Amino acid sequence: MTNAISPELYWTVLTAGLASVLWIPYILQRILELGPIATFSDPLRDVATKAPWAQRAKNAHTNMIENLVVFAVLALTIQIIGGGTAATALAALLFFASRAAHYVVYTLGLPWVRTPMFLIGFFCQLTLLFAILARG
Repeated sequence: MTNAISPELYWTVLTAGLASVLWIPYILQRILELGPIATFSDPLRDVATKAPWAQRAKNAHTNMIENLVVFAVLALTIQIIGGGTAATALAALLFFASRAAHYVVYTLGLPWVRTPMFLIGFFCQLTLLFAILARG
């Protein structure tokens, strides 16, 4: 028996997939700065990166992971209770898009665009939360 994947879970999985590779630019920059041996010999990252964009990329990746945890719980709950709607499906798509955009604009250092992308993702989380609570 297989269950069809909901749009909410589909976009959550894509977001997780994206989050799983966003560390790569930061690490490549560290390899360019320190060399491979020093990079992998510094697991606690005691040596700060010299490239501000790389530090922003690292911060954006951390922020995505933090928000993905919340969104994934909500998306899984929607799937379990069968509470998906057109609004929750759209919220999941927008969450993916806003988090991808947030990473790019954060890395580029565009705070006036970064904050709205973060807020879109937050409102997507609220959409799922309210859909769950409405079924309560």
